[in-house]
Amino acid sequence: MEAKRIIPCLDVKDGRTVKGINFINFRDAGDPAEMGAEYYRQGADELVFLDITATHEERKTFTDAIKKISHSINIPFTVGGGISELSDVERILNAGANKISINSAAIRRPVLIDEIVKFFGSKACVLAIDATIDNNQWICYTNGGRYSTGKNLFDWALEAEERGAGEILFTSILHDGMKEGYPNEALSMLADRLHIPVIASGGAGKMEHFRDVFQTGKADAALAASVFHFGEIKIPELKQYLRNERINVK
Repeated sequence: MEAKRIIPCLDVKDGRTVKGINFINFRDAGDPAEMGAEYYRQGADELVFLDITATHEERKTFTDAIKKISHSINIPFTVGGGISELSDVERILNAGANKISINSAAIRRPVLIDEIVKFFGSKACVLAIDATIDNNQWICYTNGGRYSTGKNLFDWALEAEERGAGEILFTSILHDGMKEGYPNEALSMLADRLHIPVIASGGAGKMEHFRDVFQTGKADAALAASVFHFGEIKIPELKQYLRNERINVK
């Protein structure tokens, strides 16, 4: 079995790392490059950088910030936000990212997944899905959780896999920042339907939540932000805890 991955996430707004609750009420968490370097030192397996307002503000992700972070780490680095065409992907990968994360643009034009996979390979393409429960269904949202698409989470994830996406990054808007645990039932259903890795996002509050997302949620990786940003959980201690729980981590 592949080792489970621990992934800090830098949600960046106006050049600063921020963290909100349910995608709103943001507070400042620090400088992205400094934080990325620190997570690398702590033993993070990967790093995710999301320019969370780029799509809504109809602009491109900041290349300078990506370069600065990529120079300070030596782990897989995923960047998302404002990516809508192949030239965006090329620019971000050339700036030092290993993978790109697409969300809203892929929902609007699903063939974008096919194009990215054709030119850059499946491993470079992470499909991010922001979803919450509407009328007892998990429904996908765009523009940082602002607009409902009517698309079903599981159907969309399966389509993305069929188009060649290398990973699914599923963020539960409902659980985001609540620190009450990941949406393990939905994650388990995703894992059972897909053959590509599933990254869980939204809900980490204590170490037990990481254990549960791997054991019950069947996630391949767990992404978290505030518990790492504000020092509530240290990555080395988390990994030791998970090893004690007989979970294979890097």
